[in-house]
Amino acid sequence: MATKISADARQQLVQAIGDRYRGGSKEEKVRILDEFGVGTGFHRKHSIRILNTSTESRSSAKVPRLRL
Repeated sequence: MATKISADARQQLVQAIGDRYRGGSKEEKVRILDEFGVGTGFHRKHSIRILNTSTESRSSAKVPRLRL
């Protein structure tokens, strides 16, 4: 059974692997997804979504909602 890693460690892993994943060939992406899934416990589709999103496009600021 795989051990869980912390959220900070998982975020560092995403940052380290993301660029390599986005620039890789299909064979490299398959291998990266297999390794990433074992290390994080994420499902394959969730891993694809996370690794395809660059850290620059993620916004941490919340958009205020209009109250009706």
